[in-house]
Amino acid sequence: MTDYALAVDVGGTKVEAALVAADGVLSPGSRDRRPTGHDSTSDQLADAVRDVVRHALAALGDDDVLVGAGIGSAGPVDLVEGTVSPINLPSWRGFPLRALVVELLAEAGDKPDPSTSTSTSTDADAADLPVTLRLDGVSLALAEHWVGATQGVDNAVAITVSTGVGGGLIVNGRLLSGGTGNAGHIGQIQIADRPAGETAWAATLEVIASGPNVVRWAQQQGWQGERGEDLAAGYVAGDEIAVAAVRRSANAVGEAISSVTTLLDLDVAAIGGGFSRVSDDYLDLVRATVEEAPVNGYARRVRVVRSGLSDESPLVGAAALVWQADLLG
Repeated sequence: MTDYALAVDVGGTKVEAALVAADGVLSPGSRDRRPTGHDSTSDQLADAVRDVVRHALAALGDDDVLVGAGIGSAGPVDLVEGTVSPINLPSWRGFPLRALVVELLAEAGDKPDPSTSTSTSTDADAADLPVTLRLDGVSLALAEHWVGATQGVDNAVAITVSTGVGGGLIVNGRLLSGGTGNAGHIGQIQIADRPAGETAWAATLEVIASGPNVVRWAQQQGWQGERGEDLAAGYVAGDEIAVAAVRRSANAVGEAISSVTTLLDLDVAAIGGGFSRVSDDYLDLVRATVEEAPVNGYARRVRVVRSGLSDESPLVGAAALVWQADLLG
């Protein structure tokens, strides 16, 4: 018999679900994903959630116990209403995601058992299980603190640099969610971009540092590649524009870490996400900016480390909302 948390992750390009045990390990065969995108309709997104959740719940063994559900979603989120309004999914504005997952748990609990012709349940009271919603970056921070690179660290930021830029904070040993649940939304803070020889202008960290935006910027400078993989190859080959684009991204991430560390006096910054691996020295570039940028010296002591999580991190983060519920702020 194994206890499991249902983990649900909603992002700009995919929605996933899985069963995750108390040690952060996914149940074999329970993980499922469906594509999402900017042009997805509300019904398509809701159906994707239904599909992956039903798949995960179907993987529960006869003796397994479901103890709760955690939902990590691109934001903004509204914890009071249980709704989400992901920036990159415009058809979802104030969508009741938590209520949808509660509905699916109730549906699973009401399924008849063919062997007895009576109602059975994934747990004794499936509809009454705790269902916790948080911003996906906030969930990621909790996962890093639980089984990742910031274990034992009381003050840390976790950042993912990928299709977008997300983040979350552990402060004084607890997850920082904020008044609406959107604390740690580091991708939307303003960064002063300072291209060599040009006037600085302000943009969000996500606009400057995320993979698709870095590729777009390089193309605007005359680079002929099309994808992040091409940019990585160009960087290795010493292509001037590719090198400038990668350094511009890393510098922005370093500036953001410096600002957040100055504000909250952090000990560790854990960086993950596909684009953070665009070059072998990406984290070294971030560290160089963290060393140079702060006005106050104490902000230089923050350690920049690689994320300790795999590509399963969004699901582990969602599950952490159940398994590490005592740390929720």
